[in-house]
Amino acid sequence: QVQLVESGGGLVQAGGSLRLSCAASGRTFNYYTMGWFRQAPGKEREFVSAITWNGGNTRYADSVKGRFTVSRDNSENTVYLQMNSLKPGDTAIYYCAAGFGRSMTPATTPGTYDYWGQGTQVTVSS
Repeated sequence: QVQLVESGGGLVQAGGSLRLSCAASGRTFNYYTMGWFRQAPGKEREFVSAITWNGGNTRYADSVKGRFTVSRDNSENTVYLQMNSLKPGDTAIYYCAAGFGRSMTPATTPGTYDYWGQGTQVTVSS
């Protein structure tokens, strides 16, 4: 069982930055691919970014490439999402997720992840 707790969301003006954190419980954090997803009102949950168990490979949605950076610290059981140049379209609840396995290609579909956090709200004003 893995418990995930996100933090770092908030209200920011367009062009600003936020850094989301996701702290994981348990001793097997480095056996999990970690992903970030988001869900805006009235829309489906969508992939944002993911990182392999060792941080060796990352993936990003086209909409955030060049603006967001995912990273992890396995010694702290934490994954981060640095979000720069934020846009109003980035407004959503952001969720982190953990998928068991040491694949070298991080998954982008929600169904492949085993555990989810409660989400943190990110609001970008224009």
